[in-house]
Amino acid sequence: MPPPKKVDQLPPEIRDWLQQTLRDRGFGDYVAITDELNDKLAEAGKVVNFHHATVHRFGQEYRKFVETQEKASAWAAGWMQDQGIEEEAKRHNILFQMITTLAFKIMEAQMLREGGDLDPKDLHFLGRMLKDVMASSGIRETMARDMRKAQAAKLEAAVTSGDIDAEAAEKARRILGFA
Repeated sequence: MPPPKKVDQLPPEIRDWLQQTLRDRGFGDYVAITDELNDKLAEAGKVVNFHHATVHRFGQEYRKFVETQEKASAWAAGWMQDQGIEEEAKRHNILFQMITTLAFKIMEAQMLREGGDLDPKDLHFLGRMLKDVMASSGIRETMARDMRKAQAAKLEAAVTSGDIDAEAAEKARRILGFA
């Protein structure tokens, strides 16, 4: 297995700063960012020093990651737009399947590489992503169920108050799918 990248060994707060700074500066100005990074590391008492080519290489990889994330978010938002909450649980299921497929592809590609060991950190993040999607799906299903109950209660209240008759309420229940 290749040695870990230098950037991966940064303290989390400095790595977060680096990622945010790269985004804020449009993934440019690498020499200045490298100088600031080296100053931060010196202030933190670290004896490591970065060359701007290393920061540039990391920045380009991170930029691709951010762009992919933005495309996926835009795709998901467009796909889910104009859909009701009832359909959202189904979409979460599809999204979960897509993430599972992606996780499998990543693990398969990693295992086919020289030294094929899986990085526990990668497995942790994939597992966390799957868990978050599953939790979100459960929340959406609960919200949909609560919304149906609220609509049914409103129909009952309308019948009780005489705003609509029982036959119209029954038709509404069938149309709304909770007869």
